[in-house]
Amino acid sequence: MKRPKMIYIGNVNSRMPTEGPFVDALRELGDLTIIRDGSKMPDKERADLIRQHNILLTMWGSMPVPDEIAEDRGNLEYICNITGEMKHWISLKIIESGIPVTNWGDAPANSIAEGAMALLLAVLKDLHGHIQNVRNGNWEPGENSPGGTLENLRLGIYGLGVIGVRFVELVKPFGPYIKVYDPYVNELPEGCLRAESLEELFDWAQAVVIHAGLTDETRKSVTADLLARLPDNGIIINTARGDIIDQDALFAELEKGRLRAGLDVLAGPDRVPPDHPARKWENCILTTHSIGRNQWFKPPGGLSKMELICLDNIRRFINGQPLRFIMDRERYLRST
Repeated sequence: MKRPKMIYIGNVNSRMPTEGPFVDALRELGDLTIIRDGSKMPDKERADLIRQHNILLTMWGSMPVPDEIAEDRGNLEYICNITGEMKHWISLKIIESGIPVTNWGDAPANSIAEGAMALLLAVLKDLHGHIQNVRNGNWEPGENSPGGTLENLRLGIYGLGVIGVRFVELVKPFGPYIKVYDPYVNELPEGCLRAESLEELFDWAQAVVIHAGLTDETRKSVTADLLARLPDNGIIINTARGDIIDQDALFAELEKGRLRAGLDVLAGPDRVPPDHPARKWENCILTTHSIGRNQWFKPPGGLSKMELICLDNIRRFINGQPLRFIMDRERYLRST
């Protein structure tokens, strides 16, 4: 096809760059319009503008796509959501309209899986407590430092999407026993056992790593009862979404010192106040929803994996090839 016309319309918090390697690569593929702040643009005007383009780009900080696009798309043929999250700006009505919508697919799998692995090892080895102990002028570990090893650990995994699968690949060489709860996955990685319920998973596990998406089904699904089923010094690792856990129940267990946790995400506003005691618990590591951050390393060409996936899909669209990571109703509803 001829050079496509592409457009991005952001809000006041737009994260779309206006220059750099990614924008240069987009402009090589087509004619690109970037509106950094379209917050004062009426829905009708925004919809009319979108209809004049072949590809709509969306990401964090995008203005919502007017639902009327589902009824009258004009020239719009494809929505490329550069990031993973999209529910704040792309509705289910748009997904079901027949306009193909893609997202970043497996782009975050490595960094988040590495983060979960780092948190599991750090909590298992009581690194936070050791560091605090030395900083407080002590040397020998305290009596409440149980330690642990991945070898022969009963490791439960809640959710087996692309990040969960990558996590399994990382952890398997260390020799844990692995049991997975995910009712939507038909085949498990070799060597993994299936749990038929969360109760079975928590009854069996010494450590549970959460990789599930946040949905009505999973919200607060890790209850006080499930947490009570973990053994003393049991471990919870969460790099998914904080609202999957009953946070009050978890914090009660942590404050008593019965469980250990590595939490990249928290419930509600995803943070605790500056004076919250959780910031000082030696059995809890908080990494402020940034365990997957990768600002230091820039791959060749200066393009991130999510940007490479976006560019690959746009090339596929131009060449009439199948798009990768298309969203359908089921995947949309299960995504965070």
